[in-house]
Amino acid sequence: MLCTLPVWRILFKEMVTTMTLATWLTVVTICILGAMSPGPSLAIVLKQTLTGGRRNGMITAITHGLGVGVYAFLSIIGLAAIITASSLVFSVLQWGGAAYLAWLGIRGLLARAPAGDAPLPEAPTTASAARDGLLIVLLNPKIALFFLALFSQVVGTDTSMIARFGYAATAMVIDASWYLFVTWLFSNPRWLHSLRRQAIWFERLFGAVLLGLASHLVVGILNGK
Repeated sequence: MLCTLPVWRILFKEMVTTMTLATWLTVVTICILGAMSPGPSLAIVLKQTLTGGRRNGMITAITHGLGVGVYAFLSIIGLAAIITASSLVFSVLQWGGAAYLAWLGIRGLLARAPAGDAPLPEAPTTASAARDGLLIVLLNPKIALFFLALFSQVVGTDTSMIARFGYAATAMVIDASWYLFVTWLFSNPRWLHSLRRQAIWFERLFGAVLLGLASHLVVGILNGK
């Protein structure tokens, strides 16, 4: 009987039955393309994977997906519009994101080679992986704009709230899954050990990339983009 089913199964069944396949496939396609586009997020996931190993990469990927989920759910319930409508909040988040990228970039450029006979530099902590994955999303208010633009096209006034949450959850799962795939791909034991022996150079390379992305972001902010 229906009353004996767990609540989550009832909600899942309702979500599936209220989402239209065409709309869901549209959300899936656009979110996959958005997740696959190169940028600071990809650089962060690769940095954590190549310098900290598969576990760090997976943690970064999962927390990045959670951050995307935050903006997706805020867009669904309308709160993201408040963020994008307030020029002050939007600017604070943009400048915070640029500052965070610059900080990570400078840290990478200043990374030192291991002293003595130590074969590898100290790996980043799992806490730093979680922090990087989450903040790189939350300090990018343009992700809120992305979801507002997406959901305004596929979600109507007659769309149930459970279906809206289903679309938002889809975006979150796709983002995390993509970066988990990237992590798995670049943490293959066949070559990860060799790559990690060059970890100091990867730190510096990604430091330069992140600093360049921060500079690009600052130029965009100043130009009103």
